[in-house]
Parts: sequence; structure tokens; C-alpha cells
Amino acid sequence: MTLATTRKTLAWAHGSLSVQSLGGMLGPVTFHLANGRSVSPLHVAPWGDDRKRETLPAMLQDLRGEWPCVPFGSATACNLPEGWARPGARHEDLEPPHGHSSHVHWDWGRCDNDHITLTCQYPEHHAIQSLRRTIVPDPKTAALDITLDIQARHACRLPIGLHPTLRLPSRPGAVRIEPGNYRRVYSFPGDVEPGKALFAQNQSWSSLGHIETRRGTFVDATQVPLASETEDLLQLAGSDGHASLHYVDEAFRVRLSWQKEHFPSLLLWYSNRGRTDYPWNGRHVALGMEPVASAFDLGSVASTSENPISTAGVPTSIAFQPHRLFTTRYRISVEPTGTG
Repeated sequence: MTLATTRKTLAWAHGSLSVQSLGGMLGPVTFHLANGRSVSPLHVAPWGDDRKRETLPAMLQDLRGEWPCVPFGSATACNLPEGWARPGARHEDLEPPHGHSSHVHWDWGRCDNDHITLTCQYPEHHAIQSLRRTIVPDPKTAALDITLDIQARHACRLPIGLHPTLRLPSRPGAVRIEPGNYRRVYSFPGDVEPGKALFAQNQSWSSLGHIETRRGTFVDATQVPLASETEDLLQLAGSDGHASLHYVDEAFRVRLSWQKEHFPSLLLWYSNRGRTDYPWNGRHVALGMEPVASAFDLGSVASTSENPISTAGVPTSIAFQPHRLFTTRYRISVEPTGTG
């Protein structure tokens, strides 16, 4: 029997938010800005009212907003170029994409006017025992402070990530990624979606503003949505733990900050009408701005092996111990820009 998704809502002086039990996903969130306007920047997938969505993997059925991924990625990656996984390593499909917690209903903890808490128990055979997630609105401004606790059952090393996904308008280049400081930009070592890749495969560059395409031209990958129909990934390795998304046409900015020692890269998911099968149907336009300790979304084998990102000195996994609770904190805030 499939459990029904339940939701909790919370309103505070500077906005209102909704959290769902499925995946522990946050969204939508409405922020009330200092200039009197209200904006809702977190993405909600457009198939949420379609009954057919029940045939989808659980994570996709009510896809929205922001949620944690433990472990991050998928265990099914294969045929990677040399250097991206241990020779002879097996890619066993033991983990659903983005981890157990992305596909199950979380349990509600203490929820009141000040915060919402959820917990997720992992199967007994899993190295991770549980996750706890606490979402606290800032009483003084349009911002959310989020805490993620990870309790390991056994010592292990895993890739982990956060998955904020932001809505995008239809006009190409209407929004600008402000990526903060980082060491290097890496492109995906394969095809995220067959025939829909934009960026040159398995390359690296010094600037997100000058990325080579598979046709040999260059694009400014800070300008979204992209003009072409594509599904692709770029990883900003060695991030300083800060990034923003400036909605130029709508005159506001979303700021994301996190602990860079826990998530030393920012993965950018460009979902730009590139997937044409159900439920995407060539209509999905969003940007994932995902703090990660991972090698793209290639899963535990690639991320715990030596790979071009880890050998450059940027960790792609985290060590967990059963006697030590892992706690990380991050923040999503919104501010007006200009006079819009």
C-alpha cells in the first residue's frame, strides 16, 4: 500500500513554507521582501496534479524545492571515461537515485510556529541509520536556516548532497547565476540525457562564464535558462560555500550558503526542456544548485574512488562514524534588487 503524502505548513512574519513527507521535500516557499513584494523561487514540478505520476519513481511523483540526498547520485553509472572509477569496479544497483530518504515518507517530529522537524529511518542493512532535518524560519528576515543530522550505523564513506532546485522563467538569460568563488568547472564525463548534452564532455575550465560546447562554440553558463533544449551538469569544484541566483527581470536574488568543509563543490543541474519522455515532456525548466561532496551524480563507486575532482584536492565523499553524529547547517535567503 502506497502511503499518501502529507504536508505541514508554517507562516512567519517574512513568509510561509510547506514541507512534504515524501522525500522530506521543502516547497513551495513564499518570501515576503522588504520592499513589500512576495516571491516564490523554489521549483515545483508541473506534473503534481497528474494521476499518472503514481507510476513514477517515488522521488519524482511530487518533485519540488529542496531536500537532502544521502548518498548522493545513482549506483548505476557505467562506461565512464578512464579516471572516473576504479578499474573493474562493479556498479551494483543497490541504492535508489539520491538515496533511500529521497523515495520514502519521513516521520514528522516536533512541528510548531517556530520550526518543522522530520526524521527518516534507513533499512537495517544500510550503513546509515537515520537522518533528521530541521527547518527554522529567520524571525527577522526572509530566510530559512536548515540543519541536517546524519547518524551512521556502521563506519562508511559516502557521497552526500543537498538538492535545492529553483524555478526559472521562460525568457533565456533572464536569470544570472552568481557562483561565488571556486577553483575549477568540470563538465559531465558522459551524457546526462542521450542526444541532449550541450557542454563539451569530460573537460574543465576556469570560468563558468566561458564554457565550450560540443559544437566547439562557447557559452556563458551563468545565464539561464539556456537558449537550447538541453539536460546537462557542471560541477564547480572547490566552492567557497556561497552562491546566488539573481532574477534580473523580477528584481530579486536568492542566496544559498553552506558549510564548504562538508560540501566542497556546487553541482549545477541545467534542466532545460531536454527530457522529452514522461513526466518531463519537453516542458521542464529549472536549475538545481546543489552543494555536494560527490563526483557529479555518479554514485558511491565513482565518488569514493579516485577521480579527476578528488585528485585535484577536492573531496568527493565524506567519512561517517557510528559514534559521531554528523551535523551540517545551511541557509536560503531572498532579498530585493533594484527597484522592481
